[in-house]
Amino acid sequence: MKHIYHIEGMTCNGCRADVENKLNNIDDVDHATVTLENEQAVINMASHISLDTFQHALSPKYHISLIEEKNIFENSAFAKAQPKQSKLQQLKPLFLILGYITIATLLLNYSRENWNEAMLDFMGLFFIVFSFFKILDLKGFPVSFKMYDPLAKLIPGYAWAYPFIETALGLMFLIRFQVDLALLITLVVLSITTGGVTKTLLDKKSIQCACLGTALKLPMTEATFIENAIMIIMATIMLIS
Repeated sequence: MKHIYHIEGMTCNGCRADVENKLNNIDDVDHATVTLENEQAVINMASHISLDTFQHALSPKYHISLIEEKNIFENSAFAKAQPKQSKLQQLKPLFLILGYITIATLLLNYSRENWNEAMLDFMGLFFIVFSFFKILDLKGFPVSFKMYDPLAKLIPGYAWAYPFIETALGLMFLIRFQVDLALLITLVVLSITTGGVTKTLLDKKSIQCACLGTALKLPMTEATFIENAIMIIMATIMLIS
């Protein structure tokens, strides 16, 4: 069953992420997607859920009301605004950014014989770029991140600090400061996050990935797992060598 609701009271992307998180945690909700621009929530549910149940799950500052489905499907403008995209299309921003980081790394290290330095440059650029997108929305990122990162669920302050941890790691790799320590922290931090990503994928939950913050809406997919796994493998190789 699929229903579309109007949500009043959202003022920022943090509000949007908070509402989406609470709706997805309701029993029998298969997947809920909330958009701030049109103040709407598209909810797929296994069985009928009352409006009171949704309202009770949300903060009092939000008000949810049902939009008649027949009006939505007859609205061609809405249909054009919500095109279906393949996973490859949805992940295009992620692949573009990884591609640019790879090209920059190759240009910086094309004349070097030891590619260990190139790996450090790649990891440094990776953390700097990805932390930038997270810092763009410091209110919305922690809400999305806590949906799948185990440590962020236990320690709320960790989700707020995570973008700055990534920035610090990126700088440590780029300026070659305490590299072994940075590699160990990378292994621990990304292993925890990868564990949460793996559980989300196994549970077949459809949630937003916060790897590029909330400015770019990326779905949690196998690509997110592969992205983290590559960094973990590189950090392991560097520590061994």
